[in-house]
Amino acid sequence: MTPVKVFGPAASTNVARVLVCLEEVGAEYELVDIDFPGKGHKRPEHLARNPFGQVPALQDGDLVLFESRAIAKCVLRKYKSEQVDLLREGNLEEAALVDIWTEVEAHQYHPALSPIVLECFIYPTLRGLPTNQRIVDESLEKAKKVLEIYEAHLSKHKYLAGDFVSFADLNHFACTFYLMDATPYASLFDSYPHVKAWWDDLMSRPSMKKLGAGMTTRV
Repeated sequence: MTPVKVFGPAASTNVARVLVCLEEVGAEYELVDIDFPGKGHKRPEHLARNPFGQVPALQDGDLVLFESRAIAKCVLRKYKSEQVDLLREGNLEEAALVDIWTEVEAHQYHPALSPIVLECFIYPTLRGLPTNQRIVDESLEKAKKVLEIYEAHLSKHKYLAGDFVSFADLNHFACTFYLMDATPYASLFDSYPHVKAWWDDLMSRPSMKKLGAGMTTRV
């Protein structure tokens, strides 16, 4: 079987969202880097894959997809097995819970935590820009409110959708990894012991160990 192609740098949080799913299902894939400094993401050949000029894009034969969460779900559907079923679409209640916490990540968790990663790591590293501490401080307050809800939920469940790992959990990988590994705010999770235990458990997974080992060195 021809490996699927994923276009974009492994260090991108959105690309990593797709890669962790590919790793979880054991799919063969080829990572095709995009020359961001050279505006490779705005060139016609990439715009044909992603008309918004962003990453990632995925090519699987004649099928070309963009938007990381949609790509990840497609991967998990294609490679679903009895051993690896991360969307739980055969069970209405479980699938609904996966969907809920996937939406929570997109609309609550990521908007609260990603500005911290951008200001403390991405912007200084890639663009040479100073950290805007006002944005960081405001985002930390938002993050604390979100994490309080996660803490209450994870005090009753091992994982977000229940007592099984799902896409809802994997979806949090890249942003949380950078927060914990590449910013001064890893201690933020210390006030939320169930959240921290959940994160430590996820980071013990081979897929996350493999990707995390190289993410910061590739930026």
